[in-house]
Amino acid sequence: MRKEISYQSFVRFAFITLFFVFITVDSNLLMAQDSAVAQPVPVAKKKSYVKNTFDGNYIIDNQSVMVPIKGTFEFDIQHRFGTMDHSFKDLFGLFASANMLLGFSYVPVKDLQLGFGATNDRMQINGNLKYAIMRQTTNNSIPVSVTLFANTVMDTRAKSSSLPIVNTSDRFSYFTQLIFARKINNKFSVQVAPSLSYFNNLEGYLVDSKTVANKLEHAHFAIAFSGKYQLTESMSFIVNYDQPLTQHPMDNPNPNISFGLDMKTSGHDFQFFVGNYGSLLPQNNNLYNHNDFTKGQFLIGFNISRLWNF
Repeated sequence: MRKEISYQSFVRFAFITLFFVFITVDSNLLMAQDSAVAQPVPVAKKKSYVKNTFDGNYIIDNQSVMVPIKGTFEFDIQHRFGTMDHSFKDLFGLFASANMLLGFSYVPVKDLQLGFGATNDRMQINGNLKYAIMRQTTNNSIPVSVTLFANTVMDTRAKSSSLPIVNTSDRFSYFTQLIFARKINNKFSVQVAPSLSYFNNLEGYLVDSKTVANKLEHAHFAIAFSGKYQLTESMSFIVNYDQPLTQHPMDNPNPNISFGLDMKTSGHDFQFFVGNYGSLLPQNNNLYNHNDFTKGQFLIGFNISRLWNF
């Protein structure tokens, strides 16, 4: 009898033990499955980009790295007076001949701006584009912003002895620039921009009304350095330095230094400055600038931009 009871007790104990082992294992499996389901799937963090590296499209005579948001329409007025080195004879250049440009631009898609402009300087018209290749991120995974700017300019003046045009292509010049910029902190931003200017026809260097003098190369390389320091919420100090790189047989252009103030509102950007560049198109400034800042040949200029968003 004892053996039977012991045997039955053993079987009962074994059965109960196996039952609880099964329940425990099954519960752990279910919990593991639930935990696996409940685990959140890693989601890639959305990149956050720095804002307001510069306040507008222009830094005095140069393009900034900025491209406005999609749907932005911009109207620009740019003006350059004569040089100030004649003092009161022409009221520091205010009564001298001046250059003016009217320009329009629009951002049809994200990061791409298209523009058009016209200037009384050589009666030139231009079409341009600006494309933001990459933008600096707040976590510095992308440490700089990079933008491409390019234009095509046409001289619309009538053919004359001083404008030796043979083919229509002689009227065209081109400018390409790659802009690298970094916002150092909330107040200070810098950029550097190497560029290439190219003229199909080096007009203005005529000898005996027949032969174009060999004074300049058709292609000209230059580099521009620019900076902004935020003075107040709506006003910044801006500065440029433009250095020609190509050495020409004669008539090498002079470098440019310019500095001024940038005042911004929600829909306007106004810049007032002094500098050496007298033209309003970058290839003209880079190749033909003969204003020498060591001789005090500065001039007063301003840029006005009005922006609308559609």
